[in-house]
Amino acid sequence: MSSDELAQFLRSRRAAIQPEEIGLDARSRRRTQGLRREDVADLAAMSVDYYRRLEQARTGPPSPQILDAIARALHLTADERDYLYRVADQEPPPAPITSRRVAPALRQVVDGLADSPAQVMTLLGETIAQNPMAVALLGDHSVYTGDARNSTYRWFTDPASRSVHPVEEHEEESRARVAELRARSVRFGDPEADRLIGTLRARSTEFERMWREQRVAICRSGTKTLVHPEIGTIDLDCQILRAEGPDQLLVVFTAAAGSRAAEQLRRISPVRPEPLGGRQRLPGARANRTRALA
Repeated sequence: MSSDELAQFLRSRRAAIQPEEIGLDARSRRRTQGLRREDVADLAAMSVDYYRRLEQARTGPPSPQILDAIARALHLTADERDYLYRVADQEPPPAPITSRRVAPALRQVVDGLADSPAQVMTLLGETIAQNPMAVALLGDHSVYTGDARNSTYRWFTDPASRSVHPVEEHEEESRARVAELRARSVRFGDPEADRLIGTLRARSTEFERMWREQRVAICRSGTKTLVHPEIGTIDLDCQILRAEGPDQLLVVFTAAAGSRAAEQLRRISPVRPEPLGGRQRLPGARANRTRALA
């Protein structure tokens, strides 16, 4: 490792970022161009003294974990991140493969869940497939484009997106989404995660405040209280299962047989009861077919 080259590169990248570009307050009478060392250390969750020694070429080779934290804190591009690793004598991590094509096994599962809302999402929160019950319960997510395809982006930038949750749970839901995004975003070298986080930190003061709390948590199951314009408040069990390979999430909402929630789901079901003499379907196509989102 060339300590001097690493130090020079870190100083140059730090000077190239203005605080307001990543959601930090602009400071008056700044003596330092760009970010301060304290800013980078805070964003990378490391001590200021250690980061200072890195910039002064007074410490040994940093670990891959340290390099990853610095790359995210400095909002490095994929090429800059690779350079950072190599100048520190480390092999850059492989670029992640993010697929928006629904895994065949997940499609089969979702297709078979005619009575339960189910959808497939990317790790970062973009819905890529919904069955008809999920559309009936949560709305059609295929209408969104650009960053709005991401549920967390919508939560922090579009107040209307919060109507599906009770008002008294908004604060808790916000924190859960930030903690989940932090946990999911640590895949090495995911420029999309870094870009999404940077955009949210710049656009939402609430997100920025909660991001600084450093909470990390992944939701795998639990009870969700949702608000629907036709059936009102509904309590559902939620299971979130991760599919390896394509790194996609299967999200399924269920209600106990005979419960009030089961009756509420029946009321909004797009699948009509089967009449005597044959199955009745909605006009158009198969009622239990997954809707893939382009």
